[in-house]
Amino acid sequence: MYLGRVVGSVWSTVKHPHMTGCRMLVVQPLTPELRETGKQLICADTTGAGAGELIYWVRGKEATFPFLPDEPPFDTTIVGIVDEVHVKCAEVKTPAPVHRKAVARRGKG
Repeated sequence: MYLGRVVGSVWSTVKHPHMTGCRMLVVQPLTPELRETGKQLICADTTGAGAGELIYWVRGKEATFPFLPDEPPFDTTIVGIVDEVHVKCAEVKTPAPVHRKAVARRGKG
């Protein structure tokens, strides 16, 4: 599953018969930190998501599962609306300063 934000909608008067009555929305993919990533895409909507909402979506064969027993020709589908995102960032450890003693080398003889 992937995160995204709904940024628009698509209207189509001519489409595949299995797509009749299905909403299609424009989604901007996001990283877990909610930064935009990649190009916008069109997703079928099974949740009733609206503009500006944070959603998660699937792609591939799984995109048709919410419509079973029909199998509309969708490659991406919104399957949930996200309420909150909690991301635990890894701590960046800075190396401890290295204190080196000057070593005096004396030659023999």
